Amino acid sequence: MKHDFNTPQRQSLIGIVVLAADSLQSNVRALFPLFIVAVFNGEKKGFLLVLAGLLLVGGIIIGYLQYLNFTFYIDEATGEFVVKKGILSKTRIAIPLNRIQQVNINQNLLQRILKVHGLEVDTAGSGKTEVKIKAMSHTQAIALEERLLNYKAQQYHDATDETYMAKKQARPFIRISFLSLLKTGITSNYIRSIGLILAFFISTWQHLDDFLTFSHTDSSFLDEYVSMDFLLRSIATITVFILFLMLAVNLGRTILKFFDFKVTKEDGTLLLSHGLINTRNTIIKPQRVQILTVGRNYFQKKFDITDLRIRQASDLEATKDRLKMMMEIPGLSTSEKDALLRFIYSEMPERGFEVLPNIRKAIFEVFKFILLPFAIFYTYTFFVPEAKEALIFTPVYVLFAGILIYFAYRNSRLYISPEFIIRQRGAWDVDNDILEPHKIQSVKLQQFFWQKWSDVGTVRLYTAGGQVNFGVARFSQLQKLVNYWLYQVESGNKNWM
Repeated sequence: MKHDFNTPQRQSLIGIVVLAADSLQSNVRALFPLFIVAVFNGEKKGFLLVLAGLLLVGGIIIGYLQYLNFTFYIDEATGEFVVKKGILSKTRIAIPLNRIQQVNINQNLLQRILKVHGLEVDTAGSGKTEVKIKAMSHTQAIALEERLLNYKAQQYHDATDETYMAKKQARPFIRISFLSLLKTGITSNYIRSIGLILAFFISTWQHLDDFLTFSHTDSSFLDEYVSMDFLLRSIATITVFILFLMLAVNLGRTILKFFDFKVTKEDGTLLLSHGLINTRNTIIKPQRVQILTVGRNYFQKKFDITDLRIRQASDLEATKDRLKMMMEIPGLSTSEKDALLRFIYSEMPERGFEVLPNIRKAIFEVFKFILLPFAIFYTYTFFVPEAKEALIFTPVYVLFAGILIYFAYRNSRLYISPEFIIRQRGAWDVDNDILEPHKIQSVKLQQFFWQKWSDVGTVRLYTAGGQVNFGVARFSQLQKLVNYWLYQVESGNKNWM
């Protein structure tokens, strides 16, 4: 069967249920305070039933009207993907096909039950996801994805959906095993977990004594009735519990998000497919990759696993949609990681010439994360003397922050070669951001007036997929590098996408 996208068409009829569910969810969120009042007020139970009935009927009506008024097609004459939607206010969206950067096929739990798929279209020059189609058949979604990402009308008329399906069902050349996901789940987000535990104990120690202090006494409840041995055992128990909870949550998130992760090569592109409850299918074209990040920590190195994060061209930098569009590939072995890098870049990225940060970078970090917080805290204790009890945690904080600052400084590097720029960063999780010079769209070289006498500054490289910054380093050296990169961009014949 071949789908004709040249004429306006609607979503799958069963999509009315998906659209109604989305509408009902939005209405419930908007009227949630009324539900709370009705639940706790026995006299309002009748109102609650009426409201629930109206929301259900309203959701079904709105879902049907959205289905009826939503059409999409490809305009061959103008080379645009056209979407019309709206109930009272009609909207027509026309997207030039050459601006489409990414098309994702997703499937949440409801869509999986109804056996339909959702499709999202992202473009360059947009601040949000341009188009979301909520209900399509699998073959229809795949065929439309192929049309939008590979717009060649003459080839399309000679192809069938069975051809596309054969491509999609090709044997993956990388499959992330369940064991690799387990390794990733138990070796990620350690710094965040430790920070939350420290914050928990500092807050608990500061407030617990106040809550349990007897009235009209000079001694606290903890000092009189709780032994130090009991307190230490309690702290150890709570710490273990929090660590176990963090581990369980992170492991569950990893399995749910990346279950059955497959990477398939087809026609010079990569197809990423993963997800346990919400499935996601994403196509990656090597020429559209702007920044690729290779990351691992000490335990991941011992397990021989690596995480990859890929950013393609998009203007969704500071939004939730931007995070959704960034692709992650977890739990790769060294050989699998090298195979992906060679496929995307046609060669293994070389580190080349090394640029080191200035020692003032570490000094500034010490000032920002140790000296300044303590100055603020000590000032606070003059107004709230009771807060001085939290000073017992200062050695732990100084040791923890000092170790992070030291390793972050030691791992901070910039590697330059004719074909690649590699920015290494991180204290525990060490990431390497890989950028090709011809992908640079603008450069910002910065030096504050107090940095001139010491010849230090920072550089920030902007691409269509985000930015890479490095500093504090020798400013005169950064100037030469910027001139070299700008020369490469202006004299080269490679396109940024």
